[in-house]
Amino acid sequence: MGANDTTLLEPIQAVEADRIVDAALSLGAQRTWNAVHLYDIADHMGVGLADIERHFRNKDEIAEAWFRRADNALAACGNTPGWMSMSIRERLSCAIRTWLRALEPHKAITVEMLRYKVQPDHIHLMIQGVIRTSATVQWMREAARVPSIGLRRELEEPALTAIFLGTLASWLTERTPGTPRTWRWLHLHLTVAEAIAHRWPSGRTRAAP
Repeated sequence: MGANDTTLLEPIQAVEADRIVDAALSLGAQRTWNAVHLYDIADHMGVGLADIERHFRNKDEIAEAWFRRADNALAACGNTPGWMSMSIRERLSCAIRTWLRALEPHKAITVEMLRYKVQPDHIHLMIQGVIRTSATVQWMREAARVPSIGLRRELEEPALTAIFLGTLASWLTERTPGTPRTWRWLHLHLTVAEAIAHRWPSGRTRAAP
């Protein structure tokens, strides 16, 4: 198989991986996430376990693929018309909302996935969750085109991470349609962070495009 043939296979493999994730989510909606096994997914799709293993070594990798969909939606929100006419606070708000809304169709399963990760005997998944959170926050900064570097960036990142995690916690527990409480919480804390940032010496920054 030549290099071109390998390139052609990549989109096909991505579609197959998406089908596996969709099948897992469908089963999770019928049962619970904990009750879904890889062999259930294989049976549901009419394939063998080897077909699942080619894409995912375990169920948590399927959960990670679900969260990557939210990351992809987040990365794409920078294509929104008039994006650069918004303030950084508005762009960050939109980025966080986009990430959460991508998960909204399977919110109950998302809650179960995250609850599974933080069980005491899943230390490795907790560490993976910290890494994932850091990566997602980095994508938020990139999508919002936050230009800070140096000490200012080092201070901004934990603040944004705290705001993101606080918003996520509110979103996970809110049952009101449209999650108005969560969006109010996000707006308040981003506004406070923006006010503090304006008082902080700007230092060296790179100009935004």
